[in-house]
Amino acid sequence: MFAQKKTSTDIQSIEALVPRSLITSGGDVLGAEISSEGLCPLRVHLQEGVIRKFEIIENFANPSMGLLLPRLIEPHTHIDKAFTWQSWPNLSGTYQGALQANLNEYKERTIKQVRARANKALNLCLRNGLRAVRTHVDSFGWIGDQSWEVLLELKKDWQPFIDLQLVALVPLDYWITDHGKTLARKISRNRGLIGGVIAPPYEKRKLRSLLMNLFSLANDLSCGVDLHIDETSITPSGGLREMLNVLDHIKLDVPVTCSHLSSMGLLSQKAINFFADKLAHHQINVISLPITNYWLLSRCPKSTPIKRPLAPVKQLQYSGVNVAIGGDNVQDPWNPGGNFDPISLMANAVSMTHIAPWERLGLSTFITAPSRLMGLEWDGTFQKGSSADFVLLDIDSWSGAMSRPPSRKIMIKGKWLELN
Repeated sequence: MFAQKKTSTDIQSIEALVPRSLITSGGDVLGAEISSEGLCPLRVHLQEGVIRKFEIIENFANPSMGLLLPRLIEPHTHIDKAFTWQSWPNLSGTYQGALQANLNEYKERTIKQVRARANKALNLCLRNGLRAVRTHVDSFGWIGDQSWEVLLELKKDWQPFIDLQLVALVPLDYWITDHGKTLARKISRNRGLIGGVIAPPYEKRKLRSLLMNLFSLANDLSCGVDLHIDETSITPSGGLREMLNVLDHIKLDVPVTCSHLSSMGLLSQKAINFFADKLAHHQINVISLPITNYWLLSRCPKSTPIKRPLAPVKQLQYSGVNVAIGGDNVQDPWNPGGNFDPISLMANAVSMTHIAPWERLGLSTFITAPSRLMGLEWDGTFQKGSSADFVLLDIDSWSGAMSRPPSRKIMIKGKWLELN
């Protein structure tokens, strides 16, 4: 899988700059100096793989002190098709071009390729400081079934280092077939999620029927749902409107996530607020995926689009919706770039979404919000007893982190991880 070793002894303490908004047991840090970017110079004492206490560093003047974060989370990606751009490029950069290239690649995809791509992706995730990853998996047909077998095996292999969640990505009408129902039962047994794509053109009556079937199936199997929805620049929130209509008529007993919601950002502020309040009422999670949306959507051959489809992150947050930001596709027909680096994602998202990591709600989109929507045991905040799972960045400011991909050290349960 990868060459690795841990240091033989536990680390006793770390001196670092820590985001004040992540410290939830604040008694130890009252009176600590806080920089304009919300960072506190602290000595974090560890014992048996957890945080024992915080100690204020007085008269801070150490320019070499790094920035300490919890190991981070990728809430939405596609490791089964990662790194396929070179063989299956989408030079037009359009959604339809990506879909066609994806379908062509899928016809020739092998299990050996899925395993190699997934292992390469998870290696990068570990090196870059991720502790949990939710990946959508192309799941129809024989290769889909075999992909699940491989990825479930890798999920077990990687469990000491990365919590891997799997979501079945199929057309919604797949879930009404016998094969789809068999797949759903298998997914439920393995604590995965079921999903699909809701995109224009929207056949309203048919879509509502398929969604009712999907949510009923999810309820019956106690299986979470994560949908690709409204990844488009036309018919703003057409899919969301129908989904909310269905949710008004069914009692949902499982968590539901809406990934993308890109076209929602093209609505009027009044309409955005209306839909945001409805999402909050139904306790629906949202994952914004700005990089892929900026690459694929609103393309016009002879002009640069000025108004871009993007989930309205701040408006959703202010309505009480749990909103995370994800990286989505990596070097495949849907996005030629990406490398599973949460710090690079953060740097790009700052410009695209106007959220900022030195603000509590801005930082929450990368730490506490994805932790909640993935149902992780630890939300990524720091308090006595929290796991000593850290990323220590070799920079002393958020600006530094945004300026270049910083070198970093990874700690898992109080031990530095060394990778070869």
